[in-house]
Amino acid sequence: MPEAPTELRAWLLASRPKTLLAAVTPVLLGSTLAHEQSGFALIPAIICLAFALLMQIGTNFANDYIDHAKGSDSPERMGPARAVASGWISAKRMRNATVIVFLCGLLLGLALIPYGGWGLLPLGLFCIIAAYAYTGGPYPLAYHGLGDVFVVLFFGLVAVIGTIYVQTGWPPFSSWLLALALGLVINNLLAINNHRDYEDDLKANKLTLIARYGRRFGERLYVLSLAVAIGLTLWASFLLDRPVLVFSLLPLTMAIRRVQQLKQACKATDYNRLLTASSLTFFAFGVVLSLILILT
Repeated sequence: MPEAPTELRAWLLASRPKTLLAAVTPVLLGSTLAHEQSGFALIPAIICLAFALLMQIGTNFANDYIDHAKGSDSPERMGPARAVASGWISAKRMRNATVIVFLCGLLLGLALIPYGGWGLLPLGLFCIIAAYAYTGGPYPLAYHGLGDVFVVLFFGLVAVIGTIYVQTGWPPFSSWLLALALGLVINNLLAINNHRDYEDDLKANKLTLIARYGRRFGERLYVLSLAVAIGLTLWASFLLDRPVLVFSLLPLTMAIRRVQQLKQACKATDYNRLLTASSLTFFAFGVVLSLILILT
């Protein structure tokens, strides 16, 4: 079992800071697309960013608590140590922290109502319920092969389109294509995680897509997500009459070669390198895409 960290570091590790780029990048792209429509607004953009970060941290806390309760997180797992399973934080304190973070996110989200209307309230509640339902509730999404749908939907469409909506209103179809492309690229983080946790998930009856269909399926899913994201971006560049957007695909084409490393991965260090590289891939994709949209 890993050596117990300090109290502050235990909470920091439980928030899984390496995953927070997945909350930042969609808001960055959404704000850029709002700027593309001459409607960028700083205050709602900042609120969207803070809301996204709280939802990500709350989801991570909930996963730490619920996965331990279900037995899918054990001290012997290959992935990074989890706070509750490692005994750093009690299950009760993690549960309470989850509620507090989600409540703070809900209260913060209310500040967006003047920009997007009262329809944002049920959307915010839906985000929180879905974040909890990812591993909790009577039908946990991650345990029934729906985790990938959750990631693409919330880290792609909801986050990007929601950020645009509170700044400019409904975006054009090209923005939806780019939002979906980003969601697919971010989902490769989940594919790598589930590829790594294949045996542990089977033991805990956590039937992710890879647990259901095998690691080879996960490797194909990784490549397919990148390929579809490339196609969607090319489609959007055609609709926007911005062929220069093709340069944003460089991080994605480079990432396709990484599937060979995924096939050969067998140690925690192998997967950690892949996770870091994949995080940089979607972040670079979002940043380069944003820069091209702004500069051209």
